[in-house]
Amino acid sequence: MDFRQLSALTAVADHRSFSAAARALHTVQSNVSTHIANLERELGTPLVDRGTGQLTEAGELVVVRARRVQAELEALSADVASSLGEISGQVRLGVIGTTGRWLIPMLLSELAASHPKVRLVVVDATTTSLIPQLAAGSLDLAIVNLPAVDPDVDTELLFEEEHVLLLTDDHPLSGRPSITLSDLAGVPLLLEPPGTGFRDDLDADAERAGVTLTAQAEVDGMRLLASLAYQGFGAAILPASAIVEWSDGTWSTVALEGTTPRGVGLATPRRGRLSAPTRSTIDVVRSVIASEVPTRPLLHLRPGRTS
Repeated sequence: MDFRQLSALTAVADHRSFSAAARALHTVQSNVSTHIANLERELGTPLVDRGTGQLTEAGELVVVRARRVQAELEALSADVASSLGEISGQVRLGVIGTTGRWLIPMLLSELAASHPKVRLVVVDATTTSLIPQLAAGSLDLAIVNLPAVDPDVDTELLFEEEHVLLLTDDHPLSGRPSITLSDLAGVPLLLEPPGTGFRDDLDADAERAGVTLTAQAEVDGMRLLASLAYQGFGAAILPASAIVEWSDGTWSTVALEGTTPRGVGLATPRRGRLSAPTRSTIDVVRSVIASEVPTRPLLHLRPGRTS
């Protein structure tokens, strides 16, 4: 078993065919086929269904381990290079869109100033997508909506943000200084789906208030949810950082009282040692959060953290 065999298998897992995997690895299809055939022979079981290009159950198990091996080898190279001079290497950062919109520009600027040889690869996605990628080793760290529970992932709270209701100016609830969950009984809302941390926390708050939220539509993706509300498709409950300045002025926001603030946190793999570039990136993330969050309305640093 060698690294080329594992790389071939993970490439097939990512690209769903031998030919696409070969293009991604900058090689020919016969090389990919040979590497996987040799790996299957060594393990004594098929790893890829040749008819569909899908991994077998055994193949899925091998890919999970292979990604961890790849991540450890990349971290090893980065640590050795960093020990010889400037911290250098690639860091794969996942981030939810509402936070990434304001955090990533500052993070890139700060990294360029303090660690110019660190190359950041940013993946913008939902928490439900980022956590499995982090656990599988496809990401080095992620900034996600909390709670995010996974046995292979550790999390820490970075900051909290209040909820607001985003709606058009002609909505019956528009113009109020604030509303409560009781005011939303029977009101059609754009919501994230059950099973996401944001929705589950809202439902728990609503249950305590004796209210059942009514979903007009359910969208797993806060930026898309906000975009739909901005375009007038319905009222949406959003975290404060999802609100952006638009020029048309046909919408308004109303503070939503009686809800638990959304927690946004840093997630890291539980297994293995974080590489030097990843640890340095985490330090910069914390620094940017500490300086920026106090300047943003309805965002609060986690307890014990000051700017």
